[in-house]
Amino acid sequence: MSKPNSDPEPPAVELMRQHVLSQLSQFRSRFAPGQRVPPLMVGVQGPQGSGKTYLTSRLCDTLAAPPHSLSVAVLSIDDLYLPHDGLVALANANPDNGLLRGRGQPGTHDVPLGSDILRRLKRINDEGAGAEVVLPRFDKSLHGGEGDRVPKGTAVHAPLDVVIFEGWCTGFYPVSTEEIERRWAATVPDLGTDFFRARGFRKENVVDVNARLGAYIEWWEHFDAFIQIKPETSHPYSHVYKWRLQQEHHMKSLNGGRGMSDEQVEAFVDRYIPGYVFFGDGITQGGLDASGTYRRPPWAGRGLVVEVNADREVVRSSTF
Repeated sequence: MSKPNSDPEPPAVELMRQHVLSQLSQFRSRFAPGQRVPPLMVGVQGPQGSGKTYLTSRLCDTLAAPPHSLSVAVLSIDDLYLPHDGLVALANANPDNGLLRGRGQPGTHDVPLGSDILRRLKRINDEGAGAEVVLPRFDKSLHGGEGDRVPKGTAVHAPLDVVIFEGWCTGFYPVSTEEIERRWAATVPDLGTDFFRARGFRKENVVDVNARLGAYIEWWEHFDAFIQIKPETSHPYSHVYKWRLQQEHHMKSLNGGRGMSDEQVEAFVDRYIPGYVFFGDGITQGGLDASGTYRRPPWAGRGLVVEVNADREVVRSSTF
């Protein structure tokens, strides 16, 4: 839960607020009078540094404040990472896949835990007022920055009106082997030719992550609506490097200079670019399910895209 914020509402938050309220109204209209209504489940995706966590927090504030006074819970995909020993074991078991060296990519999350949490949130209102779900919490500062799950999570209680699930790869879908081949050979917009080989990636790494991503579709099936925060079309990836570097510089200015070097930040962002290139358009287009059948995302017709420029200012919005 969040406390009201008196600062002026960013334009992106206003667009997000309008979308959630519209979707909530439509969602509730599908239930009979007197019937217990589950919370509206909203997926939110945005790349590193785009402001998605801040915008999601502000969205939660404005929805919880009058005149809406809604009960809102927020779950981050970052809090569903494997515990530290699980991340280490995964990396050790896949020494040739740099995408699995450390947290971040599909495959580094606790999928059964996420499935259980989302199912329980979906039906929390059926259990009556006061029913509780404890959301896990992952502390990225532990183990020298490698991170670990902490014992004490955050409890949320019924009744809930809205659940927001935010993350950098939320809504990504697997693609066919042929599509991986095509995108691997193509120029990466905004980053030039032969980007993946120049950064030390192997096509087999992407195929591995693609296979692991199929398990996440069970999570996506819970979402009733979706919001995507994305860089403007002319700079789909280079803005991400700039934003993440700004974040690191800001953090270091507050903590006495502790953090990654500029080169380390660039290498950090490099690991996420394959996810955007190969799987990111699944948010609007869908992708393959576990059986290899193409499916549209469950939020099709109930999605919002907010495009932002290098200064994170809204340049356009659209629905899908």
